[in-house]
Amino acid sequence: MNKVDLVHSAMQRHEMTRKDALALIDGVFADIEAAVIAGDAVKVPGFGQFKVRDRAARIARNPATGEPVKVPAKRVFKFLPAKALKEAVMSRKGAKAAARKVAAAKPAARKTAAKPAARKAAARKPAAKKAGGRKR
Repeated sequence: MNKVDLVHSAMQRHEMTRKDALALIDGVFADIEAAVIAGDAVKVPGFGQFKVRDRAARIARNPATGEPVKVPAKRVFKFLPAKALKEAVMSRKGAKAAARKVAAAKPAARKTAAKPAARKAAARKPAAKKAGGRKR
């Protein structure tokens, strides 16, 4: 889902014009952005929270050379999903995975039953090269 899909959904759910729906979506994202930049967490019950975390400076290693590398301190954006959202995603994922396994098993069974067993090709020796030089 992208921004256009969100605007279209808002238009349908709330019977508003495209212009109003676009202003609503832009306003929500602008408010979230402003709060997070200010260092505040934005909590949406049942969905999750957006926040910024400070990471301390550290020493890492270059995997190719093993040489120590200084990694500077930085601020990172983080989304923490709510418990209800996590459970909904996990239950949906389990249902999809099971459906994929069943769907994948059926065509595979048909393919093996429909095709006769393939014979293995006999190994061939490469043709010998002529030892003679170039003729003029």
